[in-house]
Amino acid sequence: MSDQADPPFDPADLAPRPGTRLAIVGGCGGIGRALVSAALKADLRVAVLDLPASLAAHPAPAGVAAHALDATCEDQVAAAFAALDRAWGGLDALVNLAGFMMMRRPFDQTPAGDWRSIVDGSLETTHVVARAALPLLRRAGGGAIVHTASGLAYRVLPGYAPYSAAKAGVIALTKAIALENAPAIRANVIAPGAVDTEFLSGGTGRAGIATQLDREAYLKTIPLGRLAVANDVVGPILFLLGGGARYMTGQVLMINGGGLMP
Repeated sequence: MSDQADPPFDPADLAPRPGTRLAIVGGCGGIGRALVSAALKADLRVAVLDLPASLAAHPAPAGVAAHALDATCEDQVAAAFAALDRAWGGLDALVNLAGFMMMRRPFDQTPAGDWRSIVDGSLETTHVVARAALPLLRRAGGGAIVHTASGLAYRVLPGYAPYSAAKAGVIALTKAIALENAPAIRANVIAPGAVDTEFLSGGTGRAGIATQLDREAYLKTIPLGRLAVANDVVGPILFLLGGGARYMTGQVLMINGGGLMP
């Protein structure tokens, strides 16, 4: 029998506690804006880090710190987190929503430049951002990270090779971060299916390309019978950041209406 204390469950632990210092990379996208709104309602301290064009299109709300960066650029990411550290003196939680895809093509017809751009947009951003955020999380005594993968990391479809490979890499990298930084820092992954945001039509920052989703065919594969909306993803993110998920690390949380059950 364990001799560890097991405090009573507190429903407040289903989200981060008020005052939690949360950085959201990609906070200007559809999911990001919904997450910012929910975090403010929960009385979290919020910083949004995103591309200059994204911040111009969707300025951060009042009371939210905004830092412009290209998350594939190590120097820009380091400068943004240094500024955040000067303002906050540490960090309690990180959510990285960065990522994009381009025109669907067979693997052997994908230009090398497009391959690198897509992999950099998801996997390299995860690497660069996590390296910059970890010292701040350690300074705070620990915290939680949520990275973003995709169901396409598990069920690979024709034309998505670089995106699927990048998102599978995000999952593996997150597991490594979880192992190497336990028990103080937890790291988990969300893997959404298609979400009805600007991402499906090209994104909010980079010159992306629509995902060419056949909505009618896609919906036939979803037991819950509808496309996800941004707030369907917000709840699982906040749960993974909160104390209710205190015994979860290195895990992948599927958010797809039942369309994929690995």
